[in-house]
Amino acid sequence: MRLYLASTSPARLATLRAVGVEPILLASEVDEDAAVAAAGELTAPEMVLLLARLKAEAVVGRTVDGQPIDGFVLGGDSAFELDGVVYGKPHEPAVARERWLLQRGREGELHSGHWLIDHRGGVVGDSVGGVSTSTVRFASDISDEEIDAYVATGEPLKVAGAFTIDSLGAPFISEVRGDPHAVVGLSVALVRSLLLEFDVRWHTLWNRAL
Repeated sequence: MRLYLASTSPARLATLRAVGVEPILLASEVDEDAAVAAAGELTAPEMVLLLARLKAEAVVGRTVDGQPIDGFVLGGDSAFELDGVVYGKPHEPAVARERWLLQRGREGELHSGHWLIDHRGGVVGDSVGGVSTSTVRFASDISDEEIDAYVATGEPLKVAGAFTIDSLGAPFISEVRGDPHAVVGLSVALVRSLLLEFDVRWHTLWNRAL
């Protein structure tokens, strides 16, 4: 059984590879800002689920090396919520630094949306989605110097909430409550549950030697 990942996220790819799945990557190229604006007022979980669905749907019907998609298409999206405010990727160093100064010593929720489409045999079938939410607490003793050094690496500019737990940002995270994979951007536990709704067992996706 093949899994087609509607994302070019290195973290999502690494997560799947670590659990024995080598997905086929398909860039979705969804205009996220326009999609959210068109949807109107959304909660953070509703927003990430919407974007995950749009990303998965954007690659439906494509071919890979001249062959139709034959397997499951997975779309994903993540956002960080602090004090009811939703934060995506900061993009700019000044924005990332401001966020770290705000979240230092505090905790917020990382929401990861997932959308799975049955595309077996090249035919688009049913789809299902879900959101996994984890609480992330940041260390209270992070210095301004450490924040500046982390922002200077460029890593926080490209990730939701301006932090990672699987790379350079990990030492600044003091606690995660919930699924740690969801904080990376892809809850393999949730994807397994979604596959069960199609009577597909997780181990049938294993195609990578560990």
